[in-house]
Amino acid sequence: MTTAAAPAPTQYVPAPPGVADEVPRVFAAIAGVMADAMPVGKNQRNTQQNYQFRGIDDVMSAMAGPMRKHSLFILPVIADHVAERRGEKMTHVRITMRYHVYGPAGDCLIAEVPGEASDFADKATNKAQSAALKYLLFTLFMLPVDGRSIDDGDRHHPVPEAHIAEDKARQADKQQRRQRQQQPQRSNRAEGGQWEQPAQQPQQQQARRDYLAEARKAPGPDQFAAVRAAAVAAGAPDDYLGQLDAVAAEKQRAAKAQQPPRQQQAGPAPVAEEDRTQQAAQAAEERLRIAASRAHLATVDADFQSVYGVPIEQATAQQLNTFADRIKAAGGAK
Repeated sequence: MTTAAAPAPTQYVPAPPGVADEVPRVFAAIAGVMADAMPVGKNQRNTQQNYQFRGIDDVMSAMAGPMRKHSLFILPVIADHVAERRGEKMTHVRITMRYHVYGPAGDCLIAEVPGEASDFADKATNKAQSAALKYLLFTLFMLPVDGRSIDDGDRHHPVPEAHIAEDKARQADKQQRRQRQQQPQRSNRAEGGQWEQPAQQPQQQQARRDYLAEARKAPGPDQFAAVRAAAVAAGAPDDYLGQLDAVAAEKQRAAKAQQPPRQQQAGPAPVAEEDRTQQAAQAAEERLRIAASRAHLATVDADFQSVYGVPIEQATAQQLNTFADRIKAAGGAK
């Protein structure tokens, strides 16, 4: 077995001639980096050996900013390298890294740090260099840590072949269990099956507006006209509108029955003739009301009185029919 050379003692190389005295030397720069360095926790995990460690990436990220701020950089050199085979596949490496730590004045502090690692592929030397650099940064700059020890286990523990096979079988069994647990089940599927769909609630039929009831409750012609206009806007058929018009005519007859009788024309008239005149006037008034309702003419009473000078209840059948014909001629009645 070959033994690696022992690290050489730390050396200091002064700044080149001509550098101003006020330029900080490497020792002052190191002190500045130590003041600005942030703690590094054991945030990485080795799942194979089941332990936490401080990764080299985290350490370099913590040191990069303070080193740039104080114009400090490190030049690494492999001073010694020894590799040996362990078993059929494992390679074990021991190295000695020589680090030149330069300050802003150009002076240099030289330190050597050992590194050791094993790997089943070609990464043993890389691991050894990472370990050496990490411990240089920890010890040179006294990098703050959040634990009692800087022994991170950043190393590989050789495992006998039998244990390796057993560990692989155990890992494969764990992976199979995870895959079975991740398979979709009825309780956690993204979309439920047909049997899981909740019973659809019957759609509530929207209650249809009862325009007939509203027409019967309308206190006057204006309110009735508004109800009929709403029915037309809702697409009510003609027969339904006819029922509304019949309600209007019925309300008009009821209102007329409660009013005093019409003034008799000059001169006595036979009783039968008077009855026929009133019946004709009532029929003409009903015809006028229906025509006005279909034409959405809510102001029919006021319009009629402004034309003939008498209210509809006191008008003659001829006047009522004439006004109804005028409404129809204007295109209001269907």
